[in-house]
Amino acid sequence: MIYVCELLGISYPLIQGGMGNISNAQLTAAVSEAGGLGTIGCGTMTPKEVEQIILETKKLTEKRFAINIAINVSPFVEEMIELVIKHKIPIVSLSAGNPAPYIPILKPNGIIVMTVVASVKQALKAEQAGADIVVGEGFEAAGINSNLELTTFTLIPQLVKHVSIPIIAAGGIGDGNGLAAALSLGASGVQLGTRLVATKDAPFHELYKNRLIQASDLDTLLLGRSVGRIRRVLNTPYASRLIDREKQGMTIEDYLNSTTEEHHKKGALEGDLEGGFLNSGQIAGLLYDLPSVEELFNRMMVEAEQKLQNNLTEFRRLKKS
Repeated sequence: MIYVCELLGISYPLIQGGMGNISNAQLTAAVSEAGGLGTIGCGTMTPKEVEQIILETKKLTEKRFAINIAINVSPFVEEMIELVIKHKIPIVSLSAGNPAPYIPILKPNGIIVMTVVASVKQALKAEQAGADIVVGEGFEAAGINSNLELTTFTLIPQLVKHVSIPIIAAGGIGDGNGLAAALSLGASGVQLGTRLVATKDAPFHELYKNRLIQASDLDTLLLGRSVGRIRRVLNTPYASRLIDREKQGMTIEDYLNSTTEEHHKKGALEGDLEGGFLNSGQIAGLLYDLPSVEELFNRMMVEAEQKLQNNLTEFRRLKKS
């Protein structure tokens, strides 16, 4: 954990996941100001749009933040790489595609590279390509997800066994207990997405936030399994209609046209649950309040420390009995 914090230049091993086209300077800066690593997700945005968010974020914080580039999602990968170098962004997260062609461009510019993986095979390739950190994302996570369907609890210890670079756990984590569990599995920190949506600092529609903190353990749906493009979202009227259309037979073109970033923005920013969707991980069932990011991070660190200490005490007691 200390190594990751030192490497990334942050106080807490808490990293914001990329949020596609709903990424914004306000939440990114709040995460970095609170001691974590804020992240701007490029999604399908143009370089001009992303550059504006970078400039706005720099006005709000002098602390480090990262850029997430979803390789197979963004139409402007090369331009985003150039933008990162131009603005001296110290950390880049590469996801949804092969990072190998881009790591040799980023590393000579002193940029730390994190890669999001969903299997041991992907992690080994990322390490071989020169990645500094791998983010192991389990099937519990929100948004675009892996078809491999490995859970965080099974994925992380296998990554720890097979790769030597630090590992960040993602998917199904939103409190100090989840942080403690990830550290116990061998991760050096955690990546958060859904939990950060449900904070005071997140400039998303209040309906989105309220739906998250009201959600039960069974209130997320998987879209796109029939076409091999999985996305985890909250159960809303729009998502339910997409499920019904999938059952009737949906082409991949129709599915992709129905799950664009415009539909994402309609749900998350406008609160239009008839015309857009709300990304959500399975952690939604554990959310109950809307703290500030600073309050959340402080609470998570205290909870994790207490949990680890209590577990050690209990283990020693059991060992004696």
